[in-house]
Amino acid sequence: MEQSKLSPFLLALDSLSIYRGLLDNKVLNKLKELLISLTKSDVTLREVINSYHEFYFELAQGGTMSLKDYILYQILFDENPFTFQQQAIHINHSNDVIKKAAAQDLNCLQLISQLEPAIVKAHLSQLFKDDPYNTLIEELPEWVLESDNTSLGDHFNHIKERIEACNYWQDSLEELGKFHKRYGCGLFIRYYAFVWERTNGLGYIRGIDSPDTIRLDELVEYQNERSKVIENTLQFLQGFPSNNVLLYGDRGTGKSSTVKAILNEYCTEGLRMLEVPKAYLSDFPLIIRQLKNRSQKYIIFVDDLVFGDNEENYTSLKAVLEGGLESKTTNILIYATSNRRHLVKEYFKERAGLQSNNQDEEVHAGDTIQEKLSLADRFGINVVFSSPNQNRYLEIVKGIAARRNLNIDEERLEKEALKWALWYNGRSARTARQFVDWIEGQINLKGRKILDEI
Repeated sequence: MEQSKLSPFLLALDSLSIYRGLLDNKVLNKLKELLISLTKSDVTLREVINSYHEFYFELAQGGTMSLKDYILYQILFDENPFTFQQQAIHINHSNDVIKKAAAQDLNCLQLISQLEPAIVKAHLSQLFKDDPYNTLIEELPEWVLESDNTSLGDHFNHIKERIEACNYWQDSLEELGKFHKRYGCGLFIRYYAFVWERTNGLGYIRGIDSPDTIRLDELVEYQNERSKVIENTLQFLQGFPSNNVLLYGDRGTGKSSTVKAILNEYCTEGLRMLEVPKAYLSDFPLIIRQLKNRSQKYIIFVDDLVFGDNEENYTSLKAVLEGGLESKTTNILIYATSNRRHLVKEYFKERAGLQSNNQDEEVHAGDTIQEKLSLADRFGINVVFSSPNQNRYLEIVKGIAARRNLNIDEERLEKEALKWALWYNGRSARTARQFVDWIEGQINLKGRKILDEI
């Protein structure tokens, strides 16, 4: 009799179609293995106990002890034909066949979420009533049905509550579709910062759990330079024509921090950022294919960009900047930083080749020079970040110190900041931050009396 109480849960897992990818999920996979083991006539108590704990361990690893909460989170984060269709920017109509199948899957997942540990234990007790070790069954740990976990953002909690409020989860399909249309699906709804990586020669996008938290209001000085990048980003987010941006200039002036801070400022408005190492620029066509047709706006970020004389990766970047037949898309921009205005190294011997009679020199050396110089020109906006003079450097130091509420005599602060710049990396925004980090750390470690000693 108890067998029939477990059969619907296993059948519900087998019946998933649109959300079938969830069967690869470790928790649901272990749950299915547990339910299957309970249907075997020759299963041993040891096998079932092990299978039960395998499932329980994976659920605990998932960050909640509520099976219902866990399944709801997987529904929100899943990328499948339905969720991708809802958020795609170039699909003007929904496929009713897919929507119907998704609705049926939601009801199946609702049933699975209602599986109670008491049902499993009752079946086990009946199955192994004559086993001398059946007392272990009552000691099995239990998961919970309901949870007040609100660790996700408000928009996640809102749609989760709307689904739970429905007697049948299929009734939330329209609301769920609107959610995905606004926030996306899959990896891109779970994270807002990403990095492109390779494993065994295959490139893939990895979400960043803890991206740099720098904010625009923490950046001191360079407001004019920064405003150009911010305005371009706002045009991009609002669907207006916008440009790829090259931020170049002296080291430590806040180029990379500006890009990261813009992401933190506008990620709630649909902005996402993918950092691509220079060595992987040849993967650009693959990256573009994965990002296009998504509802979010993506900035591909290439940091410290410069190419050697024999590198060919820059041709991949040139193709994307120009906008080839495949690469041109309205939801992707490229923001790059560099310490060089000319991104490809050029040598005097190449210029000598313009008038050379040496048979080993290139005939059209001028074309090579122009090709190298043209890469930076393909960025629509070039923003220069120059090293600060002494006054600007001190203003940055004082600005950072004020934001951290460090009440230090201004004359003493300036004197020590100049010493720091002389001893270490010269004047820059980065040097200013490093100095303030040091002096704040000294105060916290040794107390304010340290100010009388330095």
